[in-house]
Amino acid sequence: MKKQASGDGAVVIKKYANRRLYNTESSSYITLEHLAAMTREGREFRVVDAKTDEDITHNVLTQIIMEEESRGQTMLPVGFLRQLIALYGDSMQAMVPGYLDASMNSFRDNQAQFKTAVEGAFAGSPFAELAKHNMAMFEAAATAFKAAAPGAGDAPAAPAAAPGGSKDSEIAALKAELAQLRDKVDKLGE
Repeated sequence: MKKQASGDGAVVIKKYANRRLYNTESSSYITLEHLAAMTREGREFRVVDAKTDEDITHNVLTQIIMEEESRGQTMLPVGFLRQLIALYGDSMQAMVPGYLDASMNSFRDNQAQFKTAVEGAFAGSPFAELAKHNMAMFEAAATAFKAAAPGAGDAPAAPAAAPGGSKDSEIAALKAELAQLRDKVDKLGE
């Protein structure tokens, strides 16, 4: 069977009337979870209606977000959703997609720069393994902080304390490390 890709190299996914999704690259039926994983991996795809060949990628991506939100993976605060809905039909509506896209790109760039700066600060030193461990704990804390935000549902369990240490001392150590990381990021931005 012939593999299909769109003119821009994106994998073509066909959606049939029975709501099944067919990956033309792998010649197999897939689920929305597969598309979510492809998105996280940075794989480009385009979803088309199998009957009309209409591009329905936007609708399917919105459906993936809806499913993630319904599973408790809420990232979109109610206030944001209300503001977004209020912008439909507004004279500024045409500017919103570009603004949101640029904001998310900036967020991702800042996240990547922060991670690179932290990893680079300790590269080649005896503290490299400690830095990796601390970065993992920082990411877990950030995830817990996002989940504990109002309207985010149940917060995940706190990260386990380091062997031989109390939770209070672990928290104090994390706060101190976070302050040091903020100072380093501030210095990098200067």
